[in-house]
Amino acid sequence: MLCSLLDGRARTATELAAIADIAASTASSHLTKLRDERLVSCVSQGKHRYYRLAGEDAAGALEALLRLVGQPSRQVETRTPVRLRAARTCYDHAAGELGVGLYEMLVDRAWLICDGEECRLTPAGEVALSKLGVDCSAAQTARRRFAYPCLDWSERRFHLGGALAASLLKAFVANQWLHREVDGRELEVTPAGHRQLQRLGIALA
Repeated sequence: MLCSLLDGRARTATELAAIADIAASTASSHLTKLRDERLVSCVSQGKHRYYRLAGEDAAGALEALLRLVGQPSRQVETRTPVRLRAARTCYDHAAGELGVGLYEMLVDRAWLICDGEECRLTPAGEVALSKLGVDCSAAQTARRRFAYPCLDWSERRFHLGGALAASLLKAFVANQWLHREVDGRELEVTPAGHRQLQRLGIALA
């Protein structure tokens, strides 16, 4: 179960039980012990509870043990349709590989600082996003959560949720970097969008 979490994604107890080929009750018992020992953390999203490695220290310790015993880590394939996995909407913000890439770029560049369940925009981030056409002021005064990490159901990593994420998607659509389906969740990245994402250091498959 721990090996399957090394890809940075989160999984339910049912999925982890299937991966380990054990009963769900057994998996739940193990996960409780792993959480008590701070090797995994649990994120609640709607009706589901997702488990992920507690952090880089846990991942590093696990990888070191795998190297010691010569055991390769296991990979789990998602069943999400390819086009939806690449780029889609989650309510009014971007999700899938695109959403995760945007979130990680914002954090890596220190444009966004996330602490637990909330994120705040740095001065440098506000300047940079404003240059991309993002209305940061409107997002900050909106009557909703400003910004927070939202667990992506296909990537099982975080994308950005909240008013800032909605403003980001709106700006990308207005700039014709993304085309939003009228009656669906799929987002199409335009050629100009691919060029812009490359400039931001985001590469989509």
